[in-house]
Amino acid sequence: MGLHGVKAVFFDLDNTLIDTAAAGRRAIEEVISALQSKHHYGEEEARAVCDKVQAKLLKECHDPAKMCITDLRISHWEEAIQETIGGEANRDLAAECYYLWKTTRLQHLTLAEDTRAMLTELRKGLRLLLLTNGDRQTQREKIEACACQPYFDAIVVGGEQKEEKPAPSIFHYCCDLLGVQPAECVMVGDSLDTDIQGGLNAGLKATVWLNKAVTAPVDTSPVPDYIISSVLDLPAVLQKMEHNINHKLGTDHMASSNE
Repeated sequence: MGLHGVKAVFFDLDNTLIDTAAAGRRAIEEVISALQSKHHYGEEEARAVCDKVQAKLLKECHDPAKMCITDLRISHWEEAIQETIGGEANRDLAAECYYLWKTTRLQHLTLAEDTRAMLTELRKGLRLLLLTNGDRQTQREKIEACACQPYFDAIVVGGEQKEEKPAPSIFHYCCDLLGVQPAECVMVGDSLDTDIQGGLNAGLKATVWLNKAVTAPVDTSPVPDYIISSVLDLPAVLQKMEHNINHKLGTDHMASSNE
Protein backbone atom coordinates (compact mmCIF):
# COMPACT_ATOMS: atom_id res chain seq x y z
CA MET A 1 0.00 0.00 0.00
CA GLY A 2 1.13 3.56 -0.54
CA LEU A 3 2.95 3.59 -3.87
CA HIS A 4 0.08 4.55 -6.18
CA GLY A 5 -2.62 5.49 -3.76
CA VAL A 6 -2.98 6.13 -0.07
CA LYS A 7 0.04 7.28 1.91
CA ALA A 8 -1.62 8.54 5.09
CA VAL A 9 -4.73 8.05 7.17
CA PHE A 10 -6.17 10.72 9.48
CA PHE A 11 -8.25 9.40 12.39
CA ASP A 12 -10.77 11.27 14.47
CA LEU A 13 -10.56 10.48 18.22
CA ASP A 14 -13.92 10.75 20.01
CA ASN A 15 -16.41 8.00 19.17
CA THR A 16 -14.12 6.82 16.38
CA LEU A 17 -11.07 5.36 18.13
CA ILE A 18 -12.40 5.64 21.69
CA ASP A 19 -15.98 5.37 22.96
CA THR A 20 -16.29 8.81 24.54
CA ALA A 21 -20.09 8.60 24.64
CA ALA A 22 -20.05 5.39 26.71
CA ALA A 23 -17.39 6.80 29.06
CA GLY A 24 -19.53 9.92 29.46
CA ARG A 25 -22.58 7.84 30.39
CA ARG A 26 -20.57 6.00 33.05
CA ALA A 27 -19.37 9.32 34.44
CA ILE A 28 -22.90 10.74 34.62
CA GLU A 29 -24.16 7.66 36.50
CA GLU A 30 -21.31 8.10 38.98
CA VAL A 31 -22.34 11.71 39.66
CA ILE A 32 -26.02 10.76 40.00
CA SER A 33 -25.04 8.12 42.54
CA ALA A 34 -22.89 10.58 44.53
CA LEU A 35 -25.60 13.25 44.55
CA GLN A 36 -28.04 10.71 45.97
CA SER A 37 -25.84 8.92 48.50
CA LYS A 38 -23.68 11.82 49.68
CA HIS A 39 -25.85 14.87 49.17
CA HIS A 40 -29.31 13.31 49.65
CA TYR A 41 -30.74 14.33 46.29
CA GLY A 42 -33.72 12.42 44.97
CA GLU A 43 -32.94 10.38 41.85
CA GLU A 44 -35.15 12.63 39.73
CA GLU A 45 -33.35 15.77 40.93
CA ALA A 46 -29.93 14.21 40.43
CA ARG A 47 -30.82 13.14 36.87
CA ALA A 48 -32.29 16.57 36.12
CA VAL A 49 -29.00 18.25 37.14
CA CYS A 50 -27.00 15.90 34.90
CA ASP A 51 -29.40 16.30 31.95
CA LYS A 52 -29.00 20.07 32.18
CA VAL A 53 -25.20 19.77 32.26
CA GLN A 54 -25.21 17.54 29.18
CA ALA A 55 -27.39 20.06 27.34
CA LYS A 56 -24.92 22.82 28.27
CA LEU A 57 -21.97 20.72 27.06
CA LEU A 58 -23.67 20.23 23.69
CA LYS A 59 -24.14 24.00 23.24
CA GLU A 60 -20.79 24.92 24.78
CA CYS A 61 -18.91 27.84 23.23
CA HIS A 62 -15.47 28.08 24.73
CA ASP A 63 -12.98 30.89 24.24
CA PRO A 64 -9.72 29.85 25.97
CA ALA A 65 -8.55 33.46 25.88
CA LYS A 66 -11.41 34.45 28.21
CA MET A 67 -11.83 31.44 30.50
CA CYS A 68 -10.18 28.09 31.13
CA ILE A 69 -12.27 25.02 30.35
CA THR A 70 -12.25 23.92 34.02
CA ASP A 71 -13.92 27.15 35.19
CA LEU A 72 -16.42 27.02 32.35
CA ARG A 73 -17.44 23.45 33.09
CA ILE A 74 -17.71 23.99 36.85
CA SER A 75 -20.05 26.86 35.93
CA HIS A 76 -22.18 24.43 33.90
CA TRP A 77 -22.64 22.28 37.00
CA GLU A 78 -23.22 25.32 39.22
CA GLU A 79 -25.96 26.64 36.94
CA ALA A 80 -27.56 23.20 36.51
CA ILE A 81 -27.73 22.67 40.29
CA GLN A 82 -29.23 26.13 40.84
CA GLU A 83 -31.75 25.71 38.00
CA THR A 84 -32.88 22.38 39.46
CA ILE A 85 -32.76 22.98 43.22
CA GLY A 86 -32.99 26.77 43.48
CA GLY A 87 -31.37 28.64 46.35
CA GLU A 88 -27.88 30.08 46.37
CA ALA A 89 -25.16 29.00 43.96
CA ASN A 90 -23.07 26.13 45.30
CA ARG A 91 -19.65 26.38 43.66
CA ASP A 92 -18.10 23.73 45.92
CA LEU A 93 -20.68 21.09 45.06
CA ALA A 94 -20.41 22.05 41.38
CA ALA A 95 -16.63 21.57 41.47
CA GLU A 96 -17.03 18.21 43.22
CA CYS A 97 -19.48 17.03 40.53
CA TYR A 98 -17.27 18.27 37.72
CA TYR A 99 -14.11 16.56 38.97
CA LEU A 100 -15.96 13.30 39.66
CA TRP A 101 -17.46 13.40 36.16
CA LYS A 102 -14.15 14.26 34.55
CA THR A 103 -11.98 11.67 36.34
CA THR A 104 -14.57 8.89 35.85
CA ARG A 105 -14.85 9.69 32.15
CA LEU A 106 -11.07 9.67 31.68
CA GLN A 107 -10.77 6.34 33.53
CA HIS A 108 -13.14 4.73 31.03
CA LEU A 109 -11.48 6.10 27.88
CA THR A 110 -9.51 3.17 26.54
CA LEU A 111 -8.05 2.27 23.18
CA ALA A 112 -9.25 -1.29 22.66
CA GLU A 113 -6.67 -4.03 22.13
CA ASP A 114 -7.96 -4.88 18.63
CA THR A 115 -7.83 -1.19 17.67
CA ARG A 116 -4.22 -0.98 18.88
CA ALA A 117 -3.36 -4.04 16.81
CA MET A 118 -5.01 -2.56 13.72
CA LEU A 119 -3.14 0.75 14.08
CA THR A 120 0.17 -1.08 14.58
CA GLU A 121 -0.44 -3.10 11.42
CA LEU A 122 -1.54 -0.11 9.33
CA ARG A 123 1.47 1.91 10.41
CA LYS A 124 3.81 -0.61 8.77
CA GLY A 125 2.79 0.75 5.37
CA LEU A 126 1.14 4.10 6.04
CA ARG A 127 1.61 7.29 7.99
CA LEU A 128 -1.05 7.73 10.68
CA LEU A 129 -2.25 11.01 12.17
CA LEU A 130 -4.75 11.74 14.93
CA LEU A 131 -6.92 14.78 14.15
CA THR A 132 -9.34 15.83 16.86
CA ASN A 133 -11.45 18.93 17.37
CA GLY A 134 -11.89 20.43 20.80
CA ASP A 135 -10.33 22.34 23.66
CA ARG A 136 -6.59 21.80 24.00
CA GLN A 137 -6.60 20.75 27.67
CA THR A 138 -9.61 18.44 27.35
CA GLN A 139 -8.35 16.63 24.26
CA ARG A 140 -4.76 16.30 25.52
CA GLU A 141 -6.11 14.75 28.74
CA LYS A 142 -8.12 12.21 26.71
CA ILE A 143 -5.09 11.38 24.54
CA GLU A 144 -3.03 10.84 27.68
CA ALA A 145 -5.78 8.75 29.30
CA CYS A 146 -6.17 6.33 26.39
CA ALA A 147 -2.38 6.24 25.76
CA CYS A 148 -2.73 6.41 21.98
CA GLN A 149 0.39 8.56 21.28
CA PRO A 150 2.70 5.65 20.28
CA TYR A 151 0.42 4.65 17.40
CA PHE A 152 0.65 7.93 15.49
CA ASP A 153 3.25 9.83 13.50
CA ALA A 154 1.59 13.10 14.54
CA ILE A 155 -1.28 14.37 16.70
CA VAL A 156 -3.20 17.54 15.86
CA VAL A 157 -5.73 19.12 18.24
CA GLY A 158 -8.17 21.60 16.72
CA GLY A 159 -8.10 23.85 19.80
CA GLU A 160 -4.38 24.46 19.20
CA GLN A 161 -4.89 25.57 15.59
CA LYS A 162 -6.35 28.69 13.96
CA GLU A 163 -9.27 26.67 12.60
CA GLU A 164 -10.80 23.27 13.40
CA LYS A 165 -12.40 20.61 11.21
CA PRO A 166 -14.12 21.03 8.72
CA ALA A 167 -11.87 23.96 7.66
CA PRO A 168 -9.49 22.90 4.86
CA SER A 169 -6.56 24.68 6.58
CA ILE A 170 -6.26 22.13 9.41
CA PHE A 171 -6.26 19.21 6.96
CA HIS A 172 -3.61 20.89 4.83
CA TYR A 173 -1.55 21.51 7.97
CA CYS A 174 -1.77 17.76 8.70
CA CYS A 175 -0.62 16.97 5.16
CA ASP A 176 2.37 19.29 5.56
CA LEU A 177 3.26 17.65 8.88
CA LEU A 178 3.43 14.24 7.22
CA GLY A 179 4.93 15.44 3.94
CA VAL A 180 2.02 14.14 1.85
CA GLN A 181 -0.50 15.59 -0.60
CA PRO A 182 -4.25 15.81 0.18
CA ALA A 183 -4.92 13.39 -2.70
CA GLU A 184 -2.82 10.77 -0.87
CA CYS A 185 -4.82 10.92 2.39
CA VAL A 186 -7.94 9.32 3.83
CA MET A 187 -10.05 10.77 6.67
CA VAL A 188 -11.83 8.39 9.06
CA GLY A 189 -14.41 9.71 11.53
CA ASP A 190 -17.91 9.51 12.95
CA SER A 191 -19.05 13.07 12.18
CA LEU A 192 -20.48 13.94 8.78
CA ASP A 193 -20.28 17.67 9.62
CA THR A 194 -16.63 17.82 10.66
CA ASP A 195 -14.78 14.68 9.50
CA ILE A 196 -16.48 13.91 6.19
CA GLN A 197 -17.26 17.49 5.16
CA GLY A 198 -13.74 18.49 6.19
CA GLY A 199 -12.15 15.74 4.14
CA LEU A 200 -14.20 16.79 1.12
CA ASN A 201 -13.40 20.50 1.67
CA ALA A 202 -9.68 19.72 1.79
CA GLY A 203 -9.68 17.55 -1.35
CA LEU A 204 -8.58 14.34 0.35
CA LYS A 205 -8.45 11.11 -1.64
CA ALA A 206 -11.34 9.56 0.30
CA THR A 207 -13.55 9.92 3.36
CA VAL A 208 -14.63 6.97 5.50
CA TRP A 209 -17.65 7.51 7.74
CA LEU A 210 -17.93 5.41 10.88
CA ASN A 211 -21.66 4.86 11.40
CA LYS A 212 -22.31 2.46 14.27
CA ALA A 213 -26.07 2.42 13.64
CA VAL A 214 -27.27 -0.86 12.18
CA THR A 215 -29.04 0.85 9.29
CA ALA A 216 -27.34 3.65 7.41
CA PRO A 217 -29.57 6.67 6.76
CA VAL A 218 -30.79 6.82 3.18
CA ASP A 219 -29.89 10.45 2.54
CA THR A 220 -26.56 11.25 4.15
CA SER A 221 -25.18 14.67 3.49
CA PRO A 222 -22.35 15.17 2.83
CA VAL A 223 -21.83 11.85 1.08
CA PRO A 224 -18.83 9.83 2.32
CA ASP A 225 -16.86 7.63 -0.09
CA TYR A 226 -17.16 4.64 2.23
CA ILE A 227 -19.28 3.74 5.27
CA ILE A 228 -18.10 1.31 7.97
CA SER A 229 -19.88 0.14 11.14
CA SER A 230 -16.65 -0.53 13.06
CA VAL A 231 -13.25 1.14 12.84
CA LEU A 232 -11.84 -2.40 12.50
CA ASP A 233 -13.42 -2.56 9.02
CA LEU A 234 -11.00 0.10 7.79
CA PRO A 235 -8.17 -2.20 6.55
CA ALA A 236 -10.63 -3.94 4.20
CA VAL A 237 -11.71 -0.55 2.81
CA LEU A 238 -8.09 0.48 2.25
CA GLN A 239 -7.38 -2.81 0.44
CA LYS A 240 -10.43 -2.24 -1.74
CA MET A 241 -9.19 1.26 -2.57
CA GLU A 242 -5.75 -0.06 -3.45
CA HIS A 243 -7.28 -2.75 -5.64
CA ASN A 244 -9.42 -0.16 -7.46
CA ILE A 245 -6.39 2.09 -8.00
CA ASN A 246 -4.28 -0.77 -9.35
CA HIS A 247 -7.13 -1.90 -11.57
CA LYS A 248 -7.55 1.63 -12.95
CA LEU A 249 -3.80 1.94 -13.55
CA GLY A 250 -3.92 -1.38 -15.38
CA THR A 251 -6.80 -0.35 -17.65
CA ASP A 252 -5.21 3.08 -18.27
CA HIS A 253 -1.96 1.35 -19.23
CA MET A 254 -3.79 -1.00 -21.60
CA ALA A 255 -5.68 1.93 -23.15
CA SER A 256 -2.47 3.85 -23.80
CA SER A 257 -0.84 0.70 -25.26
CA ASN A 258 -3.72 0.27 -27.67
CA GLU A 259 -3.63 3.84 -28.94
